[in-house]
Amino acid sequence: MSIESLFLNGRRWICRSALVLATCLQPAQADDDAMMNVLFLAIDDLRPDLGADGADFIHTPAIDRLAAGGVTFVRAYANVPVCGASRASMMTGLRPTRERFLTYYTRAEEDAPGATTMAGWFKQAGYTSISLGKVMHHSNDRAGDWSEPPWDPENDSLPGYRKWRNYLVEENIREDMKKEGRPPAFEAPDVGDDAYFDGKVARRAIEYLQRFDRDSEPFFLAVGFVKPHLPFNAPRRYWDRYPEDSIPVTVNQPFPESAPPQAWHNWGELRHYAGVPEGDAPVPGDLARTLVRGYRAATSYSDAQVGRVLEALEDLGLAENTIVVLWGDHGFSLGEHGLWVKHSPFELANRIPLIVRAPGVQPGIAHGLVESVDLYPTLVELAGLPAPTHLQGRSFTPALRDPADGSKQAVFTRWQNSDSMRTGRYQYTEWRNNQGEVIARMLYDRLEDPGELNNVAGDMNYSIVLAELSAALAEHLRTLE
Repeated sequence: MSIESLFLNGRRWICRSALVLATCLQPAQADDDAMMNVLFLAIDDLRPDLGADGADFIHTPAIDRLAAGGVTFVRAYANVPVCGASRASMMTGLRPTRERFLTYYTRAEEDAPGATTMAGWFKQAGYTSISLGKVMHHSNDRAGDWSEPPWDPENDSLPGYRKWRNYLVEENIREDMKKEGRPPAFEAPDVGDDAYFDGKVARRAIEYLQRFDRDSEPFFLAVGFVKPHLPFNAPRRYWDRYPEDSIPVTVNQPFPESAPPQAWHNWGELRHYAGVPEGDAPVPGDLARTLVRGYRAATSYSDAQVGRVLEALEDLGLAENTIVVLWGDHGFSLGEHGLWVKHSPFELANRIPLIVRAPGVQPGIAHGLVESVDLYPTLVELAGLPAPTHLQGRSFTPALRDPADGSKQAVFTRWQNSDSMRTGRYQYTEWRNNQGEVIARMLYDRLEDPGELNNVAGDMNYSIVLAELSAALAEHLRTLE
């Protein structure tokens, strides 16, 4: 069977109209005794480089323990490789299009005003829905879908300080407050975990878990951690876990010659910071090494906060009746392909960590394809709720029952004017102009080329594969019109 026919046979689960935003069903209110709680852990910019993924160079014991008790999806993908759009898409269960979920600044209430978010759906079903930290990109986006106003930690530093970067070192704060300031891309003060925002978020989450236990409230608790997002700020003790000489010397990889120029970007997010060359110049080797060290330190710091929350969940006896999800909003590049941060169609910008632990679900490793829009239908199914009619993802509960399930034939990502699809073997991307004409293509055979270094879109040996993938991608895009 061809790639195209495999894909087309799965069309029955694809929503054919992206304009169907009004929710036609209302979730039934369940008996409190039968209601399954949900703890949703969102981590910003987290690569799937975890101990649970076999990455022995990273220290993530809390996430590894969660993975040991749950199902780890090793082929999970974001639908958009940027924070705002990815979170809006995941929370609404709607795919990005040319008109929807496009940028860092995306707001779900503007792009999908009639779609009930996952938080709102659980709230309507009788759950207490709570948002702590960075869940939606803008905390006031669809704020009415939560039972209480979304909570962000207070900044303890200077009034007017741009809080999300959350520097603690005074000189870094001063530089960050300048209109055209260039603060450093990292800091490592000798402070406790709660000095930074993520520690405060973990503490607040524990307080809510204690309340839920005391009052017997069924809950949908979303806890969003910012790190390892830039700047790589973390307490010194997490940096100490990665001695400088343990970090491999990072060589800035060249951008693949065979890749179209449309796949390149100059990682402007990183260039905002001090010491990073402006324009298109590469990161100096010593700085690149420090950035990798900082990313790992920030990852371990975030992992520790996850551990605090999970420990409280278990100590309170709530784990037995709680679905736990750990999700990353997109991937992250650390010099691969000559790129940093996200914002690209390459694998590293789009593959995400995804772990689900649920009562009655046996631990395992799932190798089938899943994507962020699949989370909404999956969680409502696990909770025993009906699904709203607007969802465009597909529940992956079959993979929770059988990690060998590989029934989903393709997942889709979108970035700016590019659309990508991934199958079991191939990663294919098309760029289109304003007239809808394909102006560039990128095809990687990930079985033969897992690092995505050789674009075979122009290779005659792959002409049939390319034609099938292009037809399947076109059909997918038509379902969104």
